[in-house]
Amino acid sequence: MVHSLVHTSCQSNFDFRILMLTLYTSGYNYSKRRCADAVEWFIQKYLPRYKLEININHRGLAREGVYGYCSVLDCNHRPREFEIELHNQMNSDQYLQTLFHELWHVYQHVMGNLKDKHGKRLWRGIDHTETDYSDQPWEVEAHQIEEQLYNEYLGINDFIYAFPNRLTNS
Repeated sequence: MVHSLVHTSCQSNFDFRILMLTLYTSGYNYSKRRCADAVEWFIQKYLPRYKLEININHRGLAREGVYGYCSVLDCNHRPREFEIELHNQMNSDQYLQTLFHELWHVYQHVMGNLKDKHGKRLWRGIDHTETDYSDQPWEVEAHQIEEQLYNEYLGINDFIYAFPNRLTNS
C-alpha cells in the first residue's frame, strides 16, 4: 500500500509546515492506519524539512530473533530512502515502540550521526564496526528514546504523580 503524504498544517498565523513523505507499506497482520499515522506523526515532529521515502515491510522475523531492522536504500552521503522491516506478531504497544525505535535510526541517518562507509559502521565519525550490539551507541540511544517517543505519541505525560496514602503513611 502506498501512502503519499504531502501534508500542510498551520502552527501559528504565518508558520506553514509542509511534510513530504512517501510511505510504502506491505506485508500482513498489521494495522495500516496505525503504521501510517505513527510514521506521519514522527516525521512531522522530528524530520519535517526532509523529503523522505520509507518502505515498511511487515513479516515474520522470529527466525532472525529480532523485532525490526532499518536500512538505507539510496546513499550514505545524504540518505533519504529507507526500508524498515518489522515483525508482524507484536501487540500494538510493542509494535509502536519498535516502529519508533526504527524510525529513530532513520533520524540518526538523516542527521548524519550514523553512517555506513567503505564497509564500516560509523557513529559520529568513530568506527564501531566491531562493537557488540548492546554497546552500539546508536542502539543505546534508540532504546533510550523509544519509550519516550511512544509516550509522546500517545500523549502520556512523562511525570508520574504519587500522592501519599494517608492511611498507610506511604
